[in-house]
Amino acid sequence: MHSIGYARGTTAVGGGSQYRFDLDGLRGLAIALVVVFHVWFGRVSGGVDVFLVLSGFFFTGLLLRRAESSEPFSVWSVVRRTLRRLVPAMTVVLAAVVVATVVLLPYTQWSTTAAQVLASLFYVQNWQLALTWSDYLAADPSVSPLQHLWSMAVQGQFYLVALLVVSATAWLCARLARPGRIRTVIGALVIAMSVVSFVYAAYGAATHQGWNYYDSFARGWELLVGAGLAVTAPALARWRWLRVALSVFGVAGVVLCGWLIVDGANRFPGPAALLPVCAAAAVIVSASRLRFADWPLPNRLLAHPAMCRLGDIAYPLYLWHWPILIFFLAERGNTNAGLVGGTAVIGLSVVLAWMTHRWVEEPLRLRTSRAGGDDAGHAPSRHLVTATVAVVLAATITVTAGWQAVLGVNPPVAAGELDRSKYPGAEALASGAATPDEPMRPAVFEAPTEVPPPTADGCIADWDTRAVVTCTYGDPDADRTLALVGSSHAEHWLPALQVLAAEYPFRIQVYLKMGCPLTLAENAMYKGEPIPDCRNWSAEVIDRLGDDRPDWVFTTGTRPRDEGGDETPAEYLDVWAALSDRGLNVIAIRDTPWLRRGTIRYKATDCLAGGGNRASCGMRREDALAPVNPALQPASAFPSVFPIDLTDAVCEPTLCAVAEGNILIYHDEHHLTISYSRSLAGPLGRALRPVLGWW
Repeated sequence: MHSIGYARGTTAVGGGSQYRFDLDGLRGLAIALVVVFHVWFGRVSGGVDVFLVLSGFFFTGLLLRRAESSEPFSVWSVVRRTLRRLVPAMTVVLAAVVVATVVLLPYTQWSTTAAQVLASLFYVQNWQLALTWSDYLAADPSVSPLQHLWSMAVQGQFYLVALLVVSATAWLCARLARPGRIRTVIGALVIAMSVVSFVYAAYGAATHQGWNYYDSFARGWELLVGAGLAVTAPALARWRWLRVALSVFGVAGVVLCGWLIVDGANRFPGPAALLPVCAAAAVIVSASRLRFADWPLPNRLLAHPAMCRLGDIAYPLYLWHWPILIFFLAERGNTNAGLVGGTAVIGLSVVLAWMTHRWVEEPLRLRTSRAGGDDAGHAPSRHLVTATVAVVLAATITVTAGWQAVLGVNPPVAAGELDRSKYPGAEALASGAATPDEPMRPAVFEAPTEVPPPTADGCIADWDTRAVVTCTYGDPDADRTLALVGSSHAEHWLPALQVLAAEYPFRIQVYLKMGCPLTLAENAMYKGEPIPDCRNWSAEVIDRLGDDRPDWVFTTGTRPRDEGGDETPAEYLDVWAALSDRGLNVIAIRDTPWLRRGTIRYKATDCLAGGGNRASCGMRREDALAPVNPALQPASAFPSVFPIDLTDAVCEPTLCAVAEGNILIYHDEHHLTISYSRSLAGPLGRALRPVLGWW
């Protein structure tokens, strides 16, 4: 995000001498939009895409000037300059986030923060997030305070590649005695790579957007547009009327992007990102190689001192605003900062950004210390800031890596088989089994390991897997087959079914995909994230079931509603009809409650670690579930669909707690632990007995 480091003190690309103050202002405008849209509108503004273009433009311009100068091309000097301008401010923010995490967040979240701090410092945060398909729009307490640093990682990776490519090109041209060809070669490479990246991003937006949003290869074309302008901008827009048109379009496009493209997180960096990218490019081209007096009016407005000052603090403002927002929302337990709260978040972010710029960034740009008589005013000396940042950086790495190492020495494991007399689990609700005074299992650190066998075995298709993945559990030689089909909410019933299959032999064949219940809907979604191949996967599974002919299909028959309660959506009825047409019998089990307060999902383990108990960390039953199983009425129209409801084995009459019978129910926000699922075998078996007739 730090295009600042490559604007200040540079000359216009192509040899012009006019400093581009308007690009300082553009940077300030972009960061202001990013902050405002994050705080009050919960969506992207396109400002990050503008920053990517500027970063590609400034950094590539710097490299070209170094490569074309008469001085030897020094890779190390560029690296040292880049690190000096990027790392100190980030170090300060990351250290503050570590402290705030320890003070404000439950210890179950410390490991996640530590991992993301290290990922941010080593510029791989985007891949860390891509692997978990984090939802960038979901600014709530469940979101990482460092999620925004994905863009820094993308830029850092681009800087490294650009440095290697330009230095290699300069060396090769020098060896061939063709030093004047550097710009031509780089231009050709930029064009080729940007086209490939854009096509890749367009494909990713249509097939795996959750990954695509953070993918460096998909984001590359935005930086490469800036790099291309560093090569070609002086030769563009020679007519004044065209420069004025580009200037007006550019500024308007930057300002209006977030309003015109309201679902940017679900579309960028695909073709929709052409708007902010082209807008930024238009501003760059509109005043290239012109004197200030000849700049179009929008460029001169961007060059206003107030805009330039905002541009000066753009990098630290971007670093500070997101963690402050997330910690504020976490403390309030809300997804909306509100007018007053949002104003406070922005105000504090601006103050901290100014302090970071004044007391950290500026001293490191000075070539002499205050003692040397420079004009630093009251800023600390460069050597003092360097030493302080080094100590803070070392402490941050030591603390975060040390915490991860401690957890790695004795990694948590699943609770394993529990003594039913001490850990009755669901039977405490379903049959009134006595619950002795025993510690809860799994413990909060054990809970994340309590995932069903298909997840551990790779027998559930992930977000990026279109193919139908199937495995066999239970008794593979049994004559009777039950097909477990759908998303992870069908999957978490497998441990209970395995207990039953061991007692009453039957085969369990799984057909599972993350976030994808059986659906024939055109626009399948999970947590607001499109899953483009879910419908096609579901259609193929339904056809496979028709060919495989299991005795029964076991799948979920309801899902939670955002406004509370649960429902059986119309798309589920389409699936039931398709299965019925193939002569298949269906067990539609009511989905278990998803932990949430309003629209905020939360983890049982985080709540318990934060001082809550099984009841206070739970939900009111009336908030989690409708009074009557929503699948009952629509299922009556399908003779082969049998709805079952085990809510009374998960929830008390008025409360859905997070633990029952000494067993923790959830290993995250909404998935059953293996231990609790096993304890549901009794209630599940009693509900299935009259339906299956197998025991």
